[in-house]
Amino acid sequence: MKRRRLRLKGIVTIIMMGLLATGCGSAGKEFAAETAAADAGGTYVSDNIYEYNSTMEFAKSSETEEMAYEEDSSVQTPEVQNTQRKLIRNVNLEVETETFDELLSTVSAKITGLGGYIEESYTYNGSSYYGRSGRNASMTVRIPADKLDAFLSEVGEVSNVISRNESVTDVTLQYVDMESHKKVLLAEQERLLELLEKAETIEDIITIESRLSDVRYQIESMESQLRTMDNQVSYSTVYLSINEVARLTPVEEQSVWQKITTGFADSLINVGTGIVDFAIGFVINLPYLVVWAAVIAVLIIIVRLIIRKKRQKKQKKEEKIKEEEKKKGEDDEQPV
Repeated sequence: MKRRRLRLKGIVTIIMMGLLATGCGSAGKEFAAETAAADAGGTYVSDNIYEYNSTMEFAKSSETEEMAYEEDSSVQTPEVQNTQRKLIRNVNLEVETETFDELLSTVSAKITGLGGYIEESYTYNGSSYYGRSGRNASMTVRIPADKLDAFLSEVGEVSNVISRNESVTDVTLQYVDMESHKKVLLAEQERLLELLEKAETIEDIITIESRLSDVRYQIESMESQLRTMDNQVSYSTVYLSINEVARLTPVEEQSVWQKITTGFADSLINVGTGIVDFAIGFVINLPYLVVWAAVIAVLIIIVRLIIRKKRQKKQKKEEKIKEEEKKKGEDDEQPV
């Protein structure tokens, strides 16, 4: 009896294991099929059969592109370290000179000699009623980055530098990030073109072409930004201001005696300049002075004539009154 029970238990166990293995195998096939269908962008129907959907594959490719871009953005340190630094240098430079025209021509020649160019220029001639004075010019100069220091040094040699302010902006990380994004967009563009060739329905074609247009716009915008950044890195910007002065401003620290001497000399120069300006202004305004003098003279003559007439009128009136009084007195003296 015991042996029979053991045999029955063994048979039942073998049968259950067989059923369990069969069920597990079919479930595994279904799971594998579903996984394959999901990976391929389709919808699972039954064993070894699923429906392909190109739109879903396109959506999945977009998500993959975004994930790839995020991964590239998060792991940029090695690329940045291996990339040449992208530095944008801007300099604000103010100088003064006693020879304005000569300095302008010299600076222009140096810019051309170093391979740079003048992006913007403004010149004020300083013409006024008191002669030519206070001329100035402002320039926006683009100089090759590797020759910027040479340009600043040469300008400092031919002029008196009053102030200099320099700023450096490191755009390496931004540049690498934009290049990585551009590569991802180019890869997505290739995938979209491949999908466009395989698309069969109008809906898929419209969807893919819409996304393709958007990707191309982003690529063009990215390339434009990269070109602008390359230009700013390759050519440094100098905002140059040139002022014409009668005497150069001392840039070194002076002693007390030097300050007194310089101040006294400046006062004498200012007095002389004031006298010269007054003389120039007098000569320039002489026609106006002559006209005003003539007008004033005419007014004086007119006033005098008016006063003379009033006096004459008053005098005649007084004489008439005296004659009347005299006549009245004579009439009183006659006997009745």
